[in-house]
Amino acid sequence: MSQSAITFAISDLAREFGITPRTIRFWEDQGILAPEREGSKRIFTRRDRARLKMALRGKRLGLSLAEIKDLIGMYDSTEDDTPQLLECLRIMEKRRAALEQQREDIEAVLAEIGQFEKLCRDELARRS
Repeated sequence: MSQSAITFAISDLAREFGITPRTIRFWEDQGILAPEREGSKRIFTRRDRARLKMALRGKRLGLSLAEIKDLIGMYDSTEDDTPQLLECLRIMEKRRAALEQQREDIEAVLAEIGQFEKLCRDELARRS
């Protein structure tokens, strides 16, 4: 059997990626995956597996569904992957900036909580 002829059942992919078949059907509904059918049975190719892996990575990185679809779709559109790499960098820079802002916000809230806790402890100590 050639490498390109390797196929996977939905249960194979679910087990490999630690997700449910329902999650895989979601990505299919979103147009990320396009398995072949044998009756009601889905037959996934290596291409589907790679696309699922990219989609899950994008989700883990906090990308939107639209961003994931755009990036994956770029793989199909051209032999030259330079535009895709540039777009990937742009999206990652945007995501990094959002996460850094969230971290700053969290640190500010934690500092405020610390100040409030100190006020409460000082007031309790004063009452003792």
